[in-house]
Amino acid sequence: MDTYSVDVVYQAINALFQGNNPKEQEKANKWLQEFQKSIYSWTIADELLHQKRDLHANYFAAQTMRNKIQNSFSELPPHTHESLRDSLITHIGQIDEQTDNVIVTQLSLAVADLALLMATWQEPISDLLKALAPHPAAIWPLLEVLKVLPEEIDSRFLRLGANRREQVHKQLDASAECVLEFLCMCVQREDLDQQRIWNATLRTYSAWLVIHAFPLSHICDNALSQLAFRLLSQPAETNGKLHDNATECVCALLSCMGSRSGSVDMEPQVARIFEAVCQLESAYHLSVAHEDTDKTINYCGIFTTLCDAFSFDMLEQQQALKGLDLVLLCVGHFDYEVAEITFHLWYKLSEDLFQRYDDKLTARFRPHIERLISALYRHAQMESDHDGLIEENNNFYDFRRKVSDLLKDVAFIVGSNACFKQMYIILQAPNTTWESTEAALFVMQNVAKNILPEENEVIPKVVEAILGMTDQTHIAVRYTSIMLIGELCDWIENHSDLLEAVLNFLLYALQQKNGLASAAAIALTSICSACRQKMVCHISGLVEIARSLDSFQINNDVAIGLLKGISLILTKLPREQVQPALREIVSFQLQPLAQLLESNQCQLEKGERSDPVYWIDRACAIIRHTNPDVPDNVEHPTVAILNDAWPLISQVLERYQSDLRIMERTCRLIRYAVRMVRKQAVLLVEPLIKQIVVLYARQHHSCFLYVGSILVDEFAKTTECISGLLEMLQAFIEPTFGLLQLENGLRNNPDTVDDFFRLASRYLDCCPLQLLQSSLITPIFQCALIACSLDHREANSSVMKFFINLLTWGRSSNHRHVECRPLVVELASQHGGALVMNLIQASVFQLHSYMLADVAEVLTELKHVVTNAQMEPFLAHALDALPKKNSGGYVTATQQQLEEFSSTVLR
Repeated sequence: MDTYSVDVVYQAINALFQGNNPKEQEKANKWLQEFQKSIYSWTIADELLHQKRDLHANYFAAQTMRNKIQNSFSELPPHTHESLRDSLITHIGQIDEQTDNVIVTQLSLAVADLALLMATWQEPISDLLKALAPHPAAIWPLLEVLKVLPEEIDSRFLRLGANRREQVHKQLDASAECVLEFLCMCVQREDLDQQRIWNATLRTYSAWLVIHAFPLSHICDNALSQLAFRLLSQPAETNGKLHDNATECVCALLSCMGSRSGSVDMEPQVARIFEAVCQLESAYHLSVAHEDTDKTINYCGIFTTLCDAFSFDMLEQQQALKGLDLVLLCVGHFDYEVAEITFHLWYKLSEDLFQRYDDKLTARFRPHIERLISALYRHAQMESDHDGLIEENNNFYDFRRKVSDLLKDVAFIVGSNACFKQMYIILQAPNTTWESTEAALFVMQNVAKNILPEENEVIPKVVEAILGMTDQTHIAVRYTSIMLIGELCDWIENHSDLLEAVLNFLLYALQQKNGLASAAAIALTSICSACRQKMVCHISGLVEIARSLDSFQINNDVAIGLLKGISLILTKLPREQVQPALREIVSFQLQPLAQLLESNQCQLEKGERSDPVYWIDRACAIIRHTNPDVPDNVEHPTVAILNDAWPLISQVLERYQSDLRIMERTCRLIRYAVRMVRKQAVLLVEPLIKQIVVLYARQHHSCFLYVGSILVDEFAKTTECISGLLEMLQAFIEPTFGLLQLENGLRNNPDTVDDFFRLASRYLDCCPLQLLQSSLITPIFQCALIACSLDHREANSSVMKFFINLLTWGRSSNHRHVECRPLVVELASQHGGALVMNLIQASVFQLHSYMLADVAEVLTELKHVVTNAQMEPFLAHALDALPKKNSGGYVTATQQQLEEFSSTVLR
């Protein structure tokens, strides 16, 4: 093609990187992207690399070459693979110290990816070492290639397959000794920049350690491991980058040790590494003394990785606990960012202890957790000169949130009561500062939920002190105290004599304008949830709170939470009192919504009173959580309210139909309302279906499909509703299929796929015979066949669930709707081959591994519907269609593997 030539590509590169006209730059960028997709980019990129005209052209060429190998390797005929390899090695060999690092990385990745894809390249490591190692200038790029090669093995873009990965691992294992010898030789060379060579070599060594390529006997005492520990033992003399790489190396080394867990006593080499890490304690103290936080963080990472790797040994052997002492040393560091590095370890330890459920073992770790909690208490303290509350979304706020999660996880090891008492002792100390008080209350807040409601020693004193706080108390102390009261809701429910005082305390705080209102609302929500029956006598006050909600300084999410709490109390009212109170509270939300519609206000401010969602979400929370115990033959208190509200809801649907967010929230309101009153919503079914069908055809919002599935769930078992519900499905099908048949229709509309097949599954659950007898089932099945390949978790799960639900009715064990069986058998016989073909193709080429369990379930159900005589050719045809060799020439699946798979499926 004449438009693609070296000179034209140069012009486009210059226009993109050196032009001043944004439109021309955009045009050049699009042209270059199309060029990269063309077959001509292989040779032109190669030529650009040879010419080396400028940095931008070199970078573009290197990136193009890497992308082509990664994504379009099948374009090249096999006989060109060797010349491509030789050309790339030549380019690598021409790299010098002036070559930009980005270009080196791209070319190294290109060579590594080619080595992984090209099966005829039998000994890539050996060939690269022979070609490049003798040349000092080529050492740097060679080390980079050796580093990225093991890292690329699991690249999702390359999709090597299990057979090829296993083959590559064997190649790397066979070359490991040569690579280790080369790396050890590199660090001892004196003709190269020592710092640079050490950095590069350690990074490469780490990459090979990660894949466990070296035998244990080769990694403990070699020159590289010794270098890493030597560098780490001298923090003052080791620069930051080298320290980072030595840290990475030791962490990779420890991971190798961890894979041989349980071997501290048995393996002297492992014990030596363990001891070598423990000896870094003095280096850690030096880094702290020099206030070199980056290096301190590195040591903390090493100690944490040590415990992570030897977690089994810590649970089994006393001496392995030395690692935990080192981690606690780091947790005690003055900078909370150092402590935060260790958090995942404590989560893991608490999970292990919880799973083992061994009191004696748990007791062994109790002193360590006590020290951890004490350190977390110190880290959680605010600065003494801090005036207000902690601002959300700053680093310290995020840290305290993580501390909160960790405290809840580890509290059981020491006991929540013991932890609460430990903090109470701090509160009792003379001259306790406000920040110490607040931090102690913060720790209490996070363990309070697990304290037994019968506790009468400490909590009454704490609650009494909180209720007696004055406005002069620091606002952060008051805020945390209020949050603690909320967490003590179960205890308060058991001590109802305090309920009145607690409510007065929270109501006073709710009316404050200093930031306390939010905490008071959250606490009040918890009290409502825990003390439902005992709060019934306060319903009039709660209704007034709902009326005055917008006078409080709280955001809408907190307001919605408070309405949820009030609604839980409504549920406990005598039946005749529920509807008046519910109608009143709902009206507080629907009246402003109606005014919004009448005002014709065009400007919506998201999350503000002018946003319909603001009111819809509040109404939804009330409807969802007001769930009184009403017999089927008695009208639900929500029915009349829902029927009265329908005209307003219908107006919202019509007015804001183009706004997906408003439609989703309105559909959510409809969902909970219908779910609450169930078949008593029958009067709304016809008008609702008419409206959502029209709106869906116009706007394609998948939330309308979801509402449809709720209606099917509730009304499809009522015979007179089935024909109308099938008409609804037919009306949904045309716009759905039209949308999904567009280019990339499935990929661009996963929510539609998810909700449509959820809807189809509901029909199969509730009225299977009517759907299977209709003309709709075949096109739905055919659409599902195409949607098999969609690699979206929820959407694909819905498609597979549809197949499973459908095929279940074809089982011989189906006695509930026996008329369905022949219909399903006929469908499976006609389309079973296509189903197996699409499932196998999707599993190999499109789907993530976590999706394959659903595919297996579909195949299992199909096997129960069709005969083995039918299933065998279905499977054989699908397996025959798979490529037996990759474009790189390696075997993707052996005949034996295919036969084993086939026999497993048919078994």
